[in-house]
Amino acid sequence: MPTMNMLQAINHALDIAMGEDDKVLCFGEDVGSFGGVFRATSHLQEKYGRARCFNTPLVEQGIIGFANGLAAQGSVPVAEIQFADYIFPAFDQIVNETAKFRYRSGDLFNVGGLTIRAPYGGGIAGGHYHSQSPEAYFAHTPGLKIVVPRDPYQAKGLLLASIRDPDPVIFFEPKRLYRAAVGEVPEEDYQLPIGEAEVTKEGTDVTLVGWGAQMEVIDRAVELAEKDGISCEVIDLRTLLPWDQDSVAESVFKTGRLVITHEAPRTGGFAGEIAAAIQERCFLYLESPIARVTGLDTPFPLTLEKEYMPDHLKIVEAIRASVNF
Repeated sequence: MPTMNMLQAINHALDIAMGEDDKVLCFGEDVGSFGGVFRATSHLQEKYGRARCFNTPLVEQGIIGFANGLAAQGSVPVAEIQFADYIFPAFDQIVNETAKFRYRSGDLFNVGGLTIRAPYGGGIAGGHYHSQSPEAYFAHTPGLKIVVPRDPYQAKGLLLASIRDPDPVIFFEPKRLYRAAVGEVPEEDYQLPIGEAEVTKEGTDVTLVGWGAQMEVIDRAVELAEKDGISCEVIDLRTLLPWDQDSVAESVFKTGRLVITHEAPRTGGFAGEIAAAIQERCFLYLESPIARVTGLDTPFPLTLEKEYMPDHLKIVEAIRASVNF
């Protein structure tokens, strides 16, 4: 089985999807011969031509509006937003058009073939315009799906599933892992289920939930916690909309404790939704308050990025506090 980094896995998924279906189109800012700012679309224009992999103007609202139109006419567009921070000019198109297309027509027409790729998150010293985690804004919007891979294997399987899914998908790619995450990835075509979390480690004392690049951080925290004799169960949500409430609840029924972590700011972050849903289902089983380890309620800083990030030390403190409550 070949070894790939996350960028290579994403590129391979796009290559497979485009090779299998002539209706799959890739476009965005600089994605053509340049291969995108991170090179995720390298050689796709060379292989499939300018009609199927092409550059767009630097207008995010236009990129998604164009993608909605293509998808409504039967194409399978994979639109790239160069950084997730720049997805906000397209917010109206995504929330008011993409998400509502099928509903407003009574399923007479839809844009279900649309996938929006967006590199997101911190860890690259990118400052406040290249480091944000905007997933919670879109998780509030019925009609969308939100998917976040944690490693190359997940990236390829989840991206192929997203492109073929009958609903529009926002695919957030943790850019800190683009070249840092390396692993074995099958060369063949495969898909991973959307809407199903994965229990990456079983344990009995506390449940930890995260997604994307935070899974690596959780693993480092778990190593420290286990030196204290704390048995941790780890869950990668993989999909935030819809999120796998049953898997998290089943784990908390067993452990009685829950720690949730994400890079986005605390207030209004998706951890709050998870905490609310789980306390509704698991209240009588909880041994301690549900804990959130998140980014700060500030704009994403440049020089103080390390202090802002919810690192393994902050997570292990939350684990210890939960177990010793």
